[in-house]
Amino acid sequence: MAVIVDLTLPSQQFELGRILEMEEDTNVVLETMVPLGERTVPFFRVHGEENEFEESVRRHVAVNEVDVISTHDGEVLYALDWDVSGDTFFGGLMEADANLLEARGVAATWSFELRFPGHDGLSAFQNHCTEHDVPIDVKRLYNPTKPGAGPWYGLSSPQRTTLSRAVESGYYSLPRQISTQELATEFGVTDQAVTERLRRAICNLVTNTLLVEDEE
Repeated sequence: MAVIVDLTLPSQQFELGRILEMEEDTNVVLETMVPLGERTVPFFRVHGEENEFEESVRRHVAVNEVDVISTHDGEVLYALDWDVSGDTFFGGLMEADANLLEARGVAATWSFELRFPGHDGLSAFQNHCTEHDVPIDVKRLYNPTKPGAGPWYGLSSPQRTTLSRAVESGYYSLPRQISTQELATEFGVTDQAVTERLRRAICNLVTNTLLVEDEE
């Protein structure tokens, strides 16, 4: 049975954290990772001053290429081609067949939301981190595969906060009482980011509630 884990890790304690080194006023959101053989291409959004950050990423020895995909209201979406073999943390995730649901980094710390196929995979990953001195700090774990088994049904903190606020504010009312742009202003993010959070939140909620019986 799948298990979801929320954990934190110091930025300087894993390779990708060192690659995406940032200043205090910058934060990074890892959108997704696409496996390509020995390499993994993350797509990530950067909020804040990106010029020096981008140059620093390009100079890193493990980076093959970094491309700007889009820009919007001070937010830049990048694709990063890098050699994952030197990253012990992500190596452990790949060995455990874990899925990255969400990752968010600031200057000193990264927060991850991860899904493991089962508790055995999670235990193997924790042992891997211990053996390789990767100082993960597990904040919470739960099983979202059945209604009532986990507190948030697979929704990340930003997803459930945004969806809750949208419902409370009348986004789904007829007539609509608030727009995604107004929600974006409240949360200090872009209109696109709010729309994506709502989409993912609804997909996760339906997958882990209404579709559970069909999957079983």
